[in-house]
Amino acid sequence: MNQPMSAGAANDRIHVVCGHCNSVVGLPAQRVGEAPRCPSCHFALFEGKPYSLNEANFVKHVGRSDLPVVVDFWAPWCAPCRAMAPAFETAARRLEPGLRFAKLNTEDQPAIAARFNIRSIPTMIVFRGGWEVARHSGTMDVTAINNWLKTVVFLPGRGEH
Repeated sequence: MNQPMSAGAANDRIHVVCGHCNSVVGLPAQRVGEAPRCPSCHFALFEGKPYSLNEANFVKHVGRSDLPVVVDFWAPWCAPCRAMAPAFETAARRLEPGLRFAKLNTEDQPAIAARFNIRSIPTMIVFRGGWEVARHSGTMDVTAINNWLKTVVFLPGRGEH
């Protein structure tokens, strides 16, 4: 199982935002791979699938998580977005808990899409500490997503960047 990017000493703590109740949860870094649950809502913090973002929770998820957050900007009418969705879900299953995966429907959240100058979809953006660190527009299969993420963030066991 992937270890978190920021895992270090045994007493290090990381913050993860719950995809169900949006609580910010502090976890011992060495326990991230042990299927932790949110102390507020009791759902698993890492479910191996993307969670949904909206105006109310976007800033908290990308700004408060110590793990990089990969956001898929998409829309339901977009055929390439729908075609890429299974690959994005597979990447989430394979790469959590080292990364967080989320989806933002640009049709429902046009203000956020405009704020990040989303001109074409699907577009994936990697956020770290609230800052955009990488962007890719266009569809990718799961191998391409994995390879792209490997080049833009450190993935333990998959090489360093």
